[in-house]
Amino acid sequence: MKIALITGITGQDGSYLAELLLEKGYIVHGIKRRASSFNTQRIDHLYQDPHEGHVNFHLHYGDLTDSTNIIRIIQEVQPDEIYNLGAMSHVKVSFDSPEYVANVDGIGALRLLEAVRILKLENKTRIYQASTSELYGGMPENKNEKGFYDENSPFYPRSPYGVAKIYGFWITKNYREAYNMFACNGILFNHESPRRGETFVTRKITMAAAAIALGKQDCLYLGNLDAQRDWGHAKDYVKAMWLILQQEKPEDYVIATGQTTKVRDFVQMAFAHVGFHIRWEGTGVDEIGILDSIDEQRYEAATGVTLSEVEGLNVNALNVKTLNETSINAEPLTLNAERLTLNDLTPNVGDVVVRVDPRYFRPTEVDLLIGDPTKAKTQLGWEPEYDLQGLVEDMMRGDLSLLN
Repeated sequence: MKIALITGITGQDGSYLAELLLEKGYIVHGIKRRASSFNTQRIDHLYQDPHEGHVNFHLHYGDLTDSTNIIRIIQEVQPDEIYNLGAMSHVKVSFDSPEYVANVDGIGALRLLEAVRILKLENKTRIYQASTSELYGGMPENKNEKGFYDENSPFYPRSPYGVAKIYGFWITKNYREAYNMFACNGILFNHESPRRGETFVTRKITMAAAAIALGKQDCLYLGNLDAQRDWGHAKDYVKAMWLILQQEKPEDYVIATGQTTKVRDFVQMAFAHVGFHIRWEGTGVDEIGILDSIDEQRYEAATGVTLSEVEGLNVNALNVKTLNETSINAEPLTLNAERLTLNDLTPNVGDVVVRVDPRYFRPTEVDLLIGDPTKAKTQLGWEPEYDLQGLVEDMMRGDLSLLN
């Protein structure tokens, strides 16, 4: 049985990758940072009691800033494959903590590579380095002749996160060439899922759209609505990670959909899932999204709440038993105690549900990112199963279920 070691296993990509490798019969070891609160919700369903027999999933306390810790874990595990997914990956936050990002995202990759070299595992262990589309910085002159970023496009990072990741990219390539290590970079463009962190823009949008539809939030505040990204599903992208390490020789690959979408359009798609049509007015920081109409049938199908049946009932006159009996499909309705009627669960047509907040602008903005996955498709045989519509619907279903 192959043994894999995953850094960042508690994150979105780490959890999906762990599932994939376990399905393929791997023994999976993951590194998680010690915290005073539990942060393993994405992998709790994979946990196995170490007292059981045939345990294939193991967790180790560790940190990419601690060289001796990394060396010890790799020496104990003796992995056939290492997937370095651990990072401080929030671009906006990287401007607030640039030194920490450099230490984890840049030097952290070096610590892993050097640990493998010190332990003389160069001929045994294959290494995947999680790189990023932020390397390109959205510079239009760096695109290929088709208008995309590919493996040969020059880099121009526009954030401390991108700069740290460019070190990780080049040190991985350097160790591959200097020590003949099987070390590869996956230059992944934006990939999302219901497990995405709530501070990332796509998850922030789907959480807000679900919350607004259920009366738990009034308005969604965003930064640059014109920013364009190449969004795919994390489930598809972790398959590419695995495929990269199964090749005969180590190479670097761009993983992307080849399609780009504005943040504004992603917002529109998320609200459309619950039957809300958004009308946009104004420009720049004064742009607002107004609830223009509600498709009742679509709303009811998505939320499980029937608007016509709950309208006008007085919350103060209902006890918990009555609420449970009134709920649709035997699903209890949870209400804000300050609301007076159940039809207040939804905003009214004409309400402003999206606003721009300049605090969310980056000091240096990357306006457009779109990748060319030709090499991955031809050499790896990689094909994504999710399109953007499928991604948005999966995220919306997850957040509606979570909030309900």
